[in-house]
Amino acid sequence: MPEYRYKAVSKNGPIEEGGIQAANRESVLIQLRAKGLTPLKISEKDEQNDTQAPSKVFVRHRSGRVSKAPVGRSDVIALTSELAVLMRAGLPIDRALKILLEMSAKQRYTELLQYLLDTVKGGKPLSTALQQHERLFGSFYINMVRAGEASGQVSQVLARLAEHLEQSKQVRGTVVSALIYPAILALVAVLSVVVMLGFVVPQFETLFADMGDALPGMTRAVIVTGEWVQNWWWLVLMVVVPGFWLLRRWVGQPGGKRWLDRLLLRLPFAGGVLFKYEVARFARTLGTLQGSGVSLLQSLNIAVNTVGNVHIRHLFEVLAPAVKSGRRMSAVLQENGGFSPMVVQMVRVGEESGQLGEMMLELAKVYDAEVQAGVKRGLTLLEPVLILFMGGGIALIIISILMGILSVNDLAM
Repeated sequence: MPEYRYKAVSKNGPIEEGGIQAANRESVLIQLRAKGLTPLKISEKDEQNDTQAPSKVFVRHRSGRVSKAPVGRSDVIALTSELAVLMRAGLPIDRALKILLEMSAKQRYTELLQYLLDTVKGGKPLSTALQQHERLFGSFYINMVRAGEASGQVSQVLARLAEHLEQSKQVRGTVVSALIYPAILALVAVLSVVVMLGFVVPQFETLFADMGDALPGMTRAVIVTGEWVQNWWWLVLMVVVPGFWLLRRWVGQPGGKRWLDRLLLRLPFAGGVLFKYEVARFARTLGTLQGSGVSLLQSLNIAVNTVGNVHIRHLFEVLAPAVKSGRRMSAVLQENGGFSPMVVQMVRVGEESGQLGEMMLELAKVYDAEVQAGVKRGLTLLEPVLILFMGGGIALIIISILMGILSVNDLAM
């Protein structure tokens, strides 16, 4: 296995050099990033350290297998954190972008970095370059960078952005990961019952064919259901699959989304967790923007657009007009009546102390913790319910068949 020499910047700023044994340069990149290092240069141990080394590393890396996957959220987080580290180490933004470009292993990510580099070298600010990719970065990200450029603190703003994106990803990942097992369990439960009705129950049909009314009612119901599943399963698929597709399209429309958002908020237990999740997202965005020097009105407009639930978004949409007219956020939130006293009090303390951004970030931390705890409690209750549903359905089918078999024996005697 070849040995590679590297030069990288740590998150704290110092430049580190060393060697790593790896199969290729991409493996070296993965190892360095796992250690929290942003690579400046990677070369094989026997390569000459001449002035052409950076371009040589880039050409050799690009000549291997290059991923054509689209640029995703993880790429944006990596770009933000690594750019912040390089700029904190004293590199100008064009040099930092060039280093990231040389280390890129994804075609579309490379194209994005090349566009950003060309725009910046052309004399335009980074925020202008990001504006052309607003769908990828979002208005929140772009306004944060613009505020950093205005204050001369781009590296600090990028570091704060990277932290914000990581926290958002962590909370979302925790919720999604926690829901995977219950979803699989629910699917297995449904498939188990369908297999029992469609394939197992019909095998006993000939045994019970001549019993007529002597067959227990529960057994007759299970036999009829099994016959229906065996004969008409294709009809169920023809109805369910298009129905699911149509439901997704309808939910994508404004009216359908309002209906779904209202339904989710009315769900017992889950509705409260969803409400806290959206409030935490709003508070984190508002706090990050305020801490970066973005005006309050602009911060409110951006933060409101990050709220996914339509009905919760309506509760926040009144804030910007109220603040513009000279009112306090805390007073408006208290009048809405949909927020807990803790939310109102933390906003009021932030307004009175002039530290609204810090209080919003604290509120986000509190609600993030409550969301994660709520998800865990909900799953603790949901998993036994799903197991009982699956076991109960199968047990009901088995008991019905056993009752039919016992009835056959009674008639034979």
